[in-house]
Order: sequence, then structure tokens, then C-alpha cells
Amino acid sequence: VFKPIETGVVKTPIDGAKLLKMVQKYNSDFKNFTAKDIVPIQYKLPSAPYVAKNGQKIDFKKIKKSYKKIAKKCDIVLIEGAGGLNVPIEKDFFMIDLIKFFDATTLLVTPSKLGCINDTLLSIEALKNRKLKFIWCVNLHLDKDEFQKISLPFYKDRFKKILYLQKDMKLIAERLIKQK
Repeated sequence: VFKPIETGVVKTPIDGAKLLKMVQKYNSDFKNFTAKDIVPIQYKLPSAPYVAKNGQKIDFKKIKKSYKKIAKKCDIVLIEGAGGLNVPIEKDFFMIDLIKFFDATTLLVTPSKLGCINDTLLSIEALKNRKLKFIWCVNLHLDKDEFQKISLPFYKDRFKKILYLQKDMKLIAERLIKQK
């Protein structure tokens, strides 16, 4: 697991620490890694990296070096973005640009809450416009019952197959590996 940039970090990156703890359960090669290895760029201000960096340049060489260190220890690296595809990192570089930077396939995870249809369609359109490989799934963690009433009817009519993060992880992983 890897999260290139995390904002809102006071002492330790909360997301990075959770990711590290989870990967350590499955991969003993990560026992000596720290949250700083998982999240090489950290800022205190909880905002888009472009704002949080307060005029500094993002060190993309440091990001790439950290990524390579992690990639040596595993078969697949899950790279977590932050806030959505169009969150700015630099003036003309966004989260979506990290996909090409890492030559990655995107796992687009849609939340199960009001507004998810719009967010999903905008994200899919952005990925298609840039000709980026992606797999789409729904995270049923939020508002599962409401999702069935307010969003699922459209998704069923729009998409041939709906993958769910909680029950289709094996299939999602197989598709990610196949597209690699």
C-alpha cells in the first residue's frame, strides 16, 4: 500500500498508519516500515495538496523513490489518492495525473451515499477522456439501505455488472492484475 501525499497530518498520517497496519498483517516484509515510508509527502493543513504545500514544490522524485521501495516488497501496490480525481497537487497536476505517473490501473470506488451517481459518472468520464484503465466498484459501507433505493436502480440500468468492494474483492483483484 502507498499513499503518496496525505494532508491534515498533525503527528502521524492517519490514513498511512492504517494502511501500514493492514499491510503488515499480510506481508511480513513491511514489519520495519513506518507510516512515513507509506506516505512520503505530508502536510499539516487538511486541504488539497496544492494548498497544503504552501507554495513549496512537490518532490516527485521522493514519491517515486518511496514507491519503488514498496514495490520491491510486493506483487501489487495499492496506491491511495486523496479527495477525488481532480484534487490539485500542483497548478497543472492533479490526482488523476498520478495514475499515469505510476502507470497504474485505477480502482474507482464509489461510496453508497446520495450524490454518488454524479460523482461516479464524472469520474468515469474523466478516466475515459484520458484513456486510463480502470475498474469500478461500489463500497457499501455507507447508507447501504438508502443506496438500494436511491442509486442502485440507475446503476442497474446503466451498467452491465456492478461490483461491490465487500463481496467481489477476488474478482476485482483478478481484473486489476489482468489489466496490469
